[in-house]
Amino acid sequence: MNNKNTTTVGSADANASPSKSLSQWLSYLESIHPSAIDMGLDRVKAVASSMSLNLNESLVITVAGTNGKGTTCRLLEQALLAQGKHVAVYSSPHLTDYRERVRHNGELASEKAFVDAFEFVEGARGDTTLTYFEFGTLAAMKMMQDWCVDVAILEVGLGGRLDATNIIDTDLAVITTIDLDHQDWLGNTREKIAREKAGIMRKDGKAVIGELFPPSSLYDVANELTVSARWATQDFVTEVADDYSEWSWKGKEEHFAHLPYPNIPLQNASTALAALEVLKLLPDEPVLRDILSKTTMPGRQQVISQKPLVVVDVAHNPQATQAMKQWLERYSVGHMRVVVGMLKDKSIAETLEPLSGLQASWYAASTSGPRGCQASVLENALVNAGASIDNIDTFDDVLTAYQRALADYQDGELILVFGSFVTVADVLEAQ
Repeated sequence: MNNKNTTTVGSADANASPSKSLSQWLSYLESIHPSAIDMGLDRVKAVASSMSLNLNESLVITVAGTNGKGTTCRLLEQALLAQGKHVAVYSSPHLTDYRERVRHNGELASEKAFVDAFEFVEGARGDTTLTYFEFGTLAAMKMMQDWCVDVAILEVGLGGRLDATNIIDTDLAVITTIDLDHQDWLGNTREKIAREKAGIMRKDGKAVIGELFPPSSLYDVANELTVSARWATQDFVTEVADDYSEWSWKGKEEHFAHLPYPNIPLQNASTALAALEVLKLLPDEPVLRDILSKTTMPGRQQVISQKPLVVVDVAHNPQATQAMKQWLERYSVGHMRVVVGMLKDKSIAETLEPLSGLQASWYAASTSGPRGCQASVLENALVNAGASIDNIDTFDDVLTAYQRALADYQDGELILVFGSFVTVADVLEAQ
């Protein structure tokens, strides 16, 4: 990498003071910009230029989408590592440990790597303000640059066009799904949201679209930029066995049959395979079978206990819970105990509606903080969607709701925890 300023700038911590710890840095990052979200790339680009930041020596894959970004990145990572590639992944948000945001060859980056990168960004930004996410994105890219990775996988935080990850020109744009979420920032229709997510595409570049029903605006952007795109159902397709024991995948050049059903959402696995095919980096079938059987992602269809059977998932929008309703059918249980906690700026009624008909006892929990939502709001949404109020209890916090569900559990049931990253994190930290 051509990064001659690394030593000089990196050692120039603010006022040459002793290094902050990672937790001190994170507290500091929360304080240096007046808002959590500040759409636009001018500030981030200016600091990146001051840092001499680039990933020119790496193959860059940028992944956008309403749902499925994290698991798609995970499968890409595992498939590339299996072929001996040097891989780094940047993703967000984290569940229980900030270090989850950067993986290096499958492992969490060290606290020292984060601290060194934060010091470098701080020394380069001058008077430019950066949000928590922007600062972390630049630090992640700095780490990837220093590591000289073969492949850098960047998960978009919000939207695409104006997301901090989009300061880097991608070699392959991947769009997983498109649905209503973050409407205040991205627009209130799928057409508008699709155009924002399509902003990660580049002129004459390559793209893979995993969305099964793409809005017309997505086709429009791909055509405007003369992108070489592969589309789900047109250029890659899946078939699933009735008992969900296996599936097959067919792309433009390759075809795999009798694959083990993945531990991540099937369409995300399919999209990842299409991306690998475009890059001519599909692993051999025995390797692929092994990867599919072993790849998991914390907080995504994650079984955290067998007795009692407990599954957690960060689903927090209508598309995600519609998919959840389908994958829950794989569990042969007569009754579920559902712990749910959401944030108030989500589409609560629309998110809960697909699951309102479950044979379930509901444990609705309040979440805290400025975006927290009261359990009574969830209760009202479930009742309006058709759930019986007799099957709903409300709790002041997620952990109390979860502990009650555990106490009520009977053999042959399933406890499901979902609704937000913070909801799942509360339960995982209690394990």
